[in-house]
Amino acid sequence: MTSHQPLTPFAANYSPQLPELLLSLNCTIALSTYQAGKLVLISPNPDKERLTTLPRTFHKPMGVAVKKDSLALACKDEVIVFENSRDLAVHYPNKQNTYDSLWLPRITFYTGQVDMHDIAFGEDGIYAINTSFSCLCKVDGNYNFKPIWQPPFIDKLTSEDRCHLNGLAMVNEKPKYVTALGKTNTPQGWRENIVSGGMLMDIDTNEIILDGLAMPHSPRMYNNELYLLLSASGEFVKVNVAEKNFEVIKRFDGFCRGLSIYNDYAFVGFSKLRKNSSTFAKLSFSEKANFSGIKIIHIPTKAEVGEIKYQTSVDEIYEVAVLPNMIRPNILNTINPIHKHSLAIPNSTFWANPDEVK
Repeated sequence: MTSHQPLTPFAANYSPQLPELLLSLNCTIALSTYQAGKLVLISPNPDKERLTTLPRTFHKPMGVAVKKDSLALACKDEVIVFENSRDLAVHYPNKQNTYDSLWLPRITFYTGQVDMHDIAFGEDGIYAINTSFSCLCKVDGNYNFKPIWQPPFIDKLTSEDRCHLNGLAMVNEKPKYVTALGKTNTPQGWRENIVSGGMLMDIDTNEIILDGLAMPHSPRMYNNELYLLLSASGEFVKVNVAEKNFEVIKRFDGFCRGLSIYNDYAFVGFSKLRKNSSTFAKLSFSEKANFSGIKIIHIPTKAEVGEIKYQTSVDEIYEVAVLPNMIRPNILNTINPIHKHSLAIPNSTFWANPDEVK
């Protein structure tokens, strides 16, 4: 009789060369999975043979933004801003001399349940896609959110998710491009043509650059070029804004959403298709898209150079973000009181009452 050990939470298979690749890039991968309620950090072990996974609990985490030592996370009804302290990381009471970075919660903005998707740091604050109200907004604490732009076809600011605005790309630290799943102005009207009604817009000109897109997500600028994911066709594409067309960099048999580009490598997230969804059943790869995880593409050669496939815990990924210049970071949520023992002031850091830390 053969006995099988049960799989552990967040068990995954990954390419043997992936730990060494992350070490050479000197980075960690972060992914948000709203389905599991986790932000997951994936770090290379210095032995070059293993990955280390660190999941932290948050309430429906979605968009992730990183700017130097600041990180913003959009959750169900709040946006949490973290600051990284390398000094506090070294002396983290539970595991001293283990982490090279420690993201600590510093500010919580209470947005209400407005279904924030993509989020980004701008030159003058935090920007986010407010999907429920079909607008781009700022998050600054003066209000739940401050609308600053909405598609011209949206005639009313109301909580009806009229076009499923979702993606945001920044240029020179200012909002520039957005994606939506439809050009509709009725409550959840985008669902009528969910598979091929998507669009890419320039918010400065209100011009629709591309339409008829297959569920566009995750527009990102890299080297002054615009990339995005077409989730319903499994395509990673580069957009020619001037010509209003795109080039397919890579096509996958999977639902791709969540994109970060770093040092010529694209980190692409994938989600399992919902089994009872009539919409997902229509997709060309519906019989093959049975995995969730991350694929890494070397953009100049279009070669797939690594992947992670989850066996447990992670079914749907929203965001993938690269955390540069750190190979063993930690992040503390506001649920566990341990973060209250960390103290940082200009030029000094302390762990208060370390014996009381659990």
